Amino acid sequence: MKKRVVVGLSGGVDSSVTAYLCQQQGYEVIGLFMKNWHDDSVTISDECPWLEDSNDAMLVAEKLGIPFQTVDLSKEYKKKIVDYMFSEYENGRTPNPDVLCNREIKFDEFLKIAESLGADYVATGHYCRKEEIEVDGEKKYQLLAGKDGNKDQSYFLCQISQEQLSKALFPVGDLQKSEVRRIAAEQDLITADKKDSQGLCFIGKVRLPDFLQQQLKPKKGDIVEIPADSPLYNNKKENDTSDDIYKLSQKIKYQKSDGKVVATHDGAHFFTKGQRKGLAVGGTKEPLFVIDTDVKENIIYTGQGKDHPGLLKRGLEVKANDIHWIREDLKLKEGEIMEVQARIRYRQPLEKATLHQTKDSLFVIFENNQSAITEGQFVAWYQGDELLGSGVIA
Repeated sequence: MKKRVVVGLSGGVDSSVTAYLCQQQGYEVIGLFMKNWHDDSVTISDECPWLEDSNDAMLVAEKLGIPFQTVDLSKEYKKKIVDYMFSEYENGRTPNPDVLCNREIKFDEFLKIAESLGADYVATGHYCRKEEIEVDGEKKYQLLAGKDGNKDQSYFLCQISQEQLSKALFPVGDLQKSEVRRIAAEQDLITADKKDSQGLCFIGKVRLPDFLQQQLKPKKGDIVEIPADSPLYNNKKENDTSDDIYKLSQKIKYQKSDGKVVATHDGAHFFTKGQRKGLAVGGTKEPLFVIDTDVKENIIYTGQGKDHPGLLKRGLEVKANDIHWIREDLKLKEGEIMEVQARIRYRQPLEKATLHQTKDSLFVIFENNQSAITEGQFVAWYQGDELLGSGVIA
């Protein structure tokens, strides 16, 4: 009997080709479009991208001759993703909704629906790969980077579990984006030349400041500039070679008196570390970057230039509850260390780092300084092509 696969058809080219490839591989394929948003009290944009996307998804399903339906997950999406985003921004942290959407929606809520339809697998258009290996007689699943280095999306799946991975298929992971578009064109799929979506996971284009302002109230506060030669940075040497993991991961606590007020803003919770746009402060020799935000006092701390010492740090901490291993068999015990490559944001090249497991935390110490390590974002660690685990930056 044919194995059944449910494909999350998003109305884009990657998921369209995913459905076609599953068909070619002999699976019985069902296309599902996820509707994740229709709350008019929080408008996202004047356009209605999901309508066009669901229509494209339906036309692809029709062309391939596969059953198609739309599932409404907007209630779950609002609770698990949007409410979480608002509360994180309100607390001065910067969440990553795409990572959460994969863990909480695509490979949880969506997977449950797929299983209720008798599916053996869920297939998505992610540029990553999965392999099976045996460790001590036990089957383990590996999450590997996509073959197209420019499109690798393994980072977005850094929070999924062995159980979720066992049910996942990534048919485009071995292909280059150009090959995916070529296949779509050869099969005369309507999405062949469609531009990649830039917005929130399965919602579409979102202007984040506008979106946040509908829930988080504007609140005037000061923008303070901290000079690069501030005594706060006295013990920060260029690429500090110290091996004190606590010192290297420590966050500097700024006070208003550490710098000068250069302008005002509409709410510290609308800004994130490393941000350059939206400050509207002119007349500085180099552009101003956000080096920290204090949502309690409603102050934004800034520094001139992308090499400002307030932006650079070699270490970060992940609290015990926020450590996640995809490969649980490789999990570190207290006192153990592991050499890895890691990244703190999507598309960032992998950097050499060492993991240090303590009683209460995991510390990630990079070989070189990292810019704008941001609380609430995810750090993901790899060995070679394989993503082993990840954690929320404390």
